[in-house]
Amino acid sequence: MWQQIYDPFGNMFISTLLAAIPVVVMLVCLGFLHIKAHIAAGLGLIAAILVAVFAYGMPADMAGRAALYGGFTGLLPIGWIVLNIIFLQQLAEQNGSFKILQDSLSGITADRRLQLLLIAFCFGAFFEGAAGFGTPVAVTAGILIGLGFSPLAASGLSLIANTAPVAFGALGTPVITLAKVHGYDLMEVTAMIGRQLPLFSLMVPFWLIWAFAGRKAMMEIWPAILVTGLSFAIPQYLVSNFIGPELVDIIAAIVSMVSLVLFLRVWQPKKIWTSPSLKGHDVSAHEAKPPAPIVIHDRAALIRAWTPWVILSVFVFVWGLPPVKAWLNSIFAPSFPMAGLHNLIEKVPPVVPTPHKESAVYVLNLLSATGTGILISAIISALIMKYNPIEIAKTFFRTLWLVRYSLLTIVLMLALGTLTRYSGTDTTLGLAFANSGVFYPFFGTLMGWIGVAMTGSDTASNVLFGGMQRVAAEQLGLSPNLMGAANSSGGVMGKMIDAQSIVVASTATKWFNHEGDILRYVFIHSVVLACLVGLFVSLQAYVWPFTLMVVH
Repeated sequence: MWQQIYDPFGNMFISTLLAAIPVVVMLVCLGFLHIKAHIAAGLGLIAAILVAVFAYGMPADMAGRAALYGGFTGLLPIGWIVLNIIFLQQLAEQNGSFKILQDSLSGITADRRLQLLLIAFCFGAFFEGAAGFGTPVAVTAGILIGLGFSPLAASGLSLIANTAPVAFGALGTPVITLAKVHGYDLMEVTAMIGRQLPLFSLMVPFWLIWAFAGRKAMMEIWPAILVTGLSFAIPQYLVSNFIGPELVDIIAAIVSMVSLVLFLRVWQPKKIWTSPSLKGHDVSAHEAKPPAPIVIHDRAALIRAWTPWVILSVFVFVWGLPPVKAWLNSIFAPSFPMAGLHNLIEKVPPVVPTPHKESAVYVLNLLSATGTGILISAIISALIMKYNPIEIAKTFFRTLWLVRYSLLTIVLMLALGTLTRYSGTDTTLGLAFANSGVFYPFFGTLMGWIGVAMTGSDTASNVLFGGMQRVAAEQLGLSPNLMGAANSSGGVMGKMIDAQSIVVASTATKWFNHEGDILRYVFIHSVVLACLVGLFVSLQAYVWPFTLMVVH
């Protein structure tokens, strides 16, 4: 048995600096030294192992097993989703139906800003609600690049758009996990998140278009942006406060998408924005395509083009339903406790009230994995598109070769994130924020942001810091629901800079080895939005009438 140590040097400042080394190494290599993503992730992992073993006293074999455990998690479910969504996209591109789908979206509006709202925000939120774990960025970035958006615009803007729905992603998994693991009342903490995020659900569409086209161009389409944001924010509040966490994103996304499409039937901007690249960013001819003339296809062609994506939506939704997952897991879901790691590491106070053993069981839930639902939908779609089995197999293995480095990067990133969890270095960072006293609502929110940025998952961040948020809030006389929700709400802004999401975006746009460019672009957006969430939570903690919003 090994107990975690959160301040190995008896000096919290030094311990915090050491705990941050692996993340700093990876981000500097990726964002400033222009090192390829899988190499940067590997260097970050090496740094994490060295810090865990030599600074925190973690046994070397435990550190290796924790990294291996994280690597397996990177392959399934994350890598499995990326591989199969790109597989479906490749099938649609080769068949020509992807081009027809793009033409149909252009037919709704030729304006790039409105296309961005419809696809990156509305469509992406639906996939976040149904599946999460990288699916929305993979789908929306791929569609945007096909519509002619520059790779940086398609990648970066898909990441920015995929923020507001993250807390209720994958049928409410982050919130359900937070309540289950750390003893929060599910409906109370769901309602509290639903009183924080709607403001940002209204704000993010404006932010998205401003980031793409600038303030003036944003104001030219403010009515459409307002319709999009309000029609998402209002259902998000109502469903989270009066129904529950499972269907928040799906209902809000559908209402928002339908509202925007109907609004565009009666309103169009005076000027049509056709630039495919981010304002202020020059793009060479091979990186972005000029807007093609709008092509009108007959109804049969449109139905054929949309069929794979409808099938995908149905399968992803069904695969996310808890009864379906439970049934598939009852058929095949062997579990493998990691020998030499499982229940051999203890979290200790002040993170938990009493020492708590950390489990490490890898569940091979291949049947219930979202990626499997995507694979089946891709195969069914391929048969409908009249591919034969040999062509389907060839396309699958070509896709596997195409994304090989992306899969390796995801494995290494998850290995790093898992090792930081088991070594306790992530907790050191969390405790540093917990010492901020009256400023804790602000810094506690940023703790959730760091958790998602490090692990790539709002669920994982809630598992890591949800208990600490509860303990710290009670010690400071704050509502535990407020800070539990803040961990999740702040975490959503970290989603755009987590390495796994950036790799998914670069893979979906086939803009390989440009992960550093994407990170540099989205980083400032992530930091500013996270700080704004922190300020709003601080208002809810201390300032009337915002305090009336708090669920006690």
